[in-house]
Amino acid sequence: MLSISFSKTARSILRKTKVHSKSISSFSESKKKPTQRPKRIILIRHGESIGNVDDCAYVTTPDWRVPLTERGVKQSFEAGKKLRDIIGEDGKVFFYYSPYVRTRQTLKELQHHISEDRIISVREEPRISEQQFGNFQNVESVWEFKKERHEFGRFYYRFQSGEAGLDVYSRVSSFISTLVRDCQQYQKAGYDLDEVNVVIITHGLSLRLFLMRWFQFSVEEFEESQNPDNAQLVVMQKRCHGGHRWYELNEEHRGALNLPEWCTKPKNVILHNLEALLEDEACSKD
Repeated sequence: MLSISFSKTARSILRKTKVHSKSISSFSESKKKPTQRPKRIILIRHGESIGNVDDCAYVTTPDWRVPLTERGVKQSFEAGKKLRDIIGEDGKVFFYYSPYVRTRQTLKELQHHISEDRIISVREEPRISEQQFGNFQNVESVWEFKKERHEFGRFYYRFQSGEAGLDVYSRVSSFISTLVRDCQQYQKAGYDLDEVNVVIITHGLSLRLFLMRWFQFSVEEFEESQNPDNAQLVVMQKRCHGGHRWYELNEEHRGALNLPEWCTKPKNVILHNLEALLEDEACSKD
């Protein structure tokens, strides 16, 4: 009986040891797993459009066809230089852009500074379009609606025949899921995502709602934020520790958007104090 009991105990210990070894092995493998997140996510608001300087443009021109001003073209060209300097000589780029004329024109100017061999893909993405205000717009009515929106709040206010900020938030959230899946597919295809920059050319409100969803800040914090300048770059830089990956918002860009200090990083990073453990600034491969 003693021999049988000892044998059962030994087998039980052996099984637990194997399970424990397997867990350690799995943990080690997870640390060696290639990252499925790009080096940076760079959001860019379109250059100055005719609608930014003259609300009457929307009376006879559909919003999605409103073009850049000459100044907006120059702003976008200069933004391309900044983008080139940020991504460096070896950086690859994956572009997403809103279908609007002004965002397409902005993309065209950016591409003057990025050689074709460094562009992985250029994709039109309707879910990052401007908030819908309706069809052809009556200027006086739009002014009145925007005044009312200022008092009501941008996030929940709904334009007649248009969208509320909440609607834009929902479609931007859907786009983020696609963005994550796309990155996984490119990683599987053999791309080194530690050298890839995702560049998103969009609109002021859509840009802020993207950040709201990603960094999980509240409706109240969103209401206090403001649009970036035309053709301004807003940079999210990947940070790493062990198996953890997250993005941090450039401090200067946070200030320009009038966001609270903590909004530069996701809440779970703050909650678990991951930044205090940070050792590898450049996200070197495990």
